[in-house]
Amino acid sequence: MNPTEKALWFVESHLPEAISLDDVAQSSGVSRFHVTRAFGAATGRSVMGYMRSRRLTEAARKLAGGAPDILAVALDAGYNSHEAFTRAFRDQFGTTPELVRAQGSTNNLDLVEPILMDQSFLTNLEPPRFETSRPFLIAGLGERYSCETSAGIPMQWQRFAPYIGNIPGEISGVFYGVCLNGDDAGNFDYVVGVEVSGFADLPKDFYRVRVPAQKYAVFSHREHISSIRRTINTIWNSWLPASGHEIADAPEFERYGPEFDAHSGNGGLEIWVPVKA
Repeated sequence: MNPTEKALWFVESHLPEAISLDDVAQSSGVSRFHVTRAFGAATGRSVMGYMRSRRLTEAARKLAGGAPDILAVALDAGYNSHEAFTRAFRDQFGTTPELVRAQGSTNNLDLVEPILMDQSFLTNLEPPRFETSRPFLIAGLGERYSCETSAGIPMQWQRFAPYIGNIPGEISGVFYGVCLNGDDAGNFDYVVGVEVSGFADLPKDFYRVRVPAQKYAVFSHREHISSIRRTINTIWNSWLPASGHEIADAPEFERYGPEFDAHSGNGGLEIWVPVKA
């Protein structure tokens, strides 16, 4: 089983229990960061967000079935008070526990069912080459995303396009999409940018990223850009667990060279994954 499959099994088999991200990572045999990244790549959700949604879904089913004590349902779902449970329930479903119990139905609720993993990975993932990057600087537009909102990244590239060729110190020809500052909830910063010779005179809203000298596993993605998520999923949930390598605390990035056609999405790119030396 890959890390995401192990995490799914652990969450579903311990749903009523007070489990933490550390517990999920330990059960998956990888670090907190690795399980967060692998789960997001495979499912489009964060681990803890998925667990919260699943608990609230099962709570909604109990309420629709006529559960007499809402506080007991709240405690089973991991909430210490009726008020906290009601807030989370309303955020998830747009209604209150009382109304669901009174209606006796979940038909109008957007329930989150257990994820059934797609077992397929790329069968043609090329073995990576290993490189130690030189230190360099990237500047560009950054946004904070969750696993669930990362579909907005293509629009971020569109917003960056007018800056190309007009950035102080820009080293032209190569573009970068950098993932960094990931947290336990699956949130991360994504920076669309170019290499620059320095950070002076940049637009005030630009992100500034220092990429250190770091060992990287470098993967080629030669298909259309739209299938990049499957490549990333294969790297994190298939190649990494079998490789014996551990993830290093450094930026992960996509490198788009002159061969990439931003208009058509063809031409290929490289995915640089930081590993411990």
